[in-house]
Amino acid sequence: MHILELRHVEKIYGEKENQVKALRDVSLKVSPGEFIAIVGTSGSGKSTLLNLIGGLDVPTSGTIWVKGKEIGSLKRKSLTIFRRRNIGFVFQNYSLMPVLNVYDNVALPVTFDSGNHVNHGYIEELLKELGIWNKRKKYPQELSGGQQQRAAIARALVNKPAILLADEPTGNLDSVTTVEVMGLLKTSCKKYNQTILMVTHNEGIAQICDRIIHIEDGRIVKENHSERKSSDAEEGGDFKC
Repeated sequence: MHILELRHVEKIYGEKENQVKALRDVSLKVSPGEFIAIVGTSGSGKSTLLNLIGGLDVPTSGTIWVKGKEIGSLKRKSLTIFRRRNIGFVFQNYSLMPVLNVYDNVALPVTFDSGNHVNHGYIEELLKELGIWNKRKKYPQELSGGQQQRAAIARALVNKPAILLADEPTGNLDSVTTVEVMGLLKTSCKKYNQTILMVTHNEGIAQICDRIIHIEDGRIVKENHSERKSSDAEEGGDFKC
């Protein structure tokens, strides 16, 4: 069973002469535990694709299935709950709450969910795994970019989502921190058997992933499996940022 499937998905913005086709007839199947890179030039439809998969936007036509559910058929409240419990997000700008410390930022998605309890042991495990347990009482503005991104990754993982969506997660990081963050994502993918879809403009970073999907003008134009062994990512890799 595929954890994610897109069937003939299209996304159109605007009307008539202002119409923009952001995605054109995109079909895609993703297996559990895959680490997939989505690459393409600026404006090719990468982020639009991620937003649709995450239920942050709706397709103009076509269907998107996550864990056997067609998310377009869910009502807003049901979609919000389903998304919170099954999909994690990591963004380029971290999106941490400035008034909360690291620990409370990470716990935030769980506190939103009345059907869930805060597993403090798991949060401690995540923060130690990501190397920021000693920063748990610090506020975002007191952290480096790499530490903020680690906190954002921990927050995305706290609900143990089946799918993690990462939109240019290393875009604001230096080359050394980029290597570290990519290694952490790869480790998380394996340890928690998570499926990760990551948008990146960097072909070198994409080589760390299991599969690379190339998008141009809203279409998937090529798919290929990375030649780089997964162990390279865990050992730091030598890609160029």
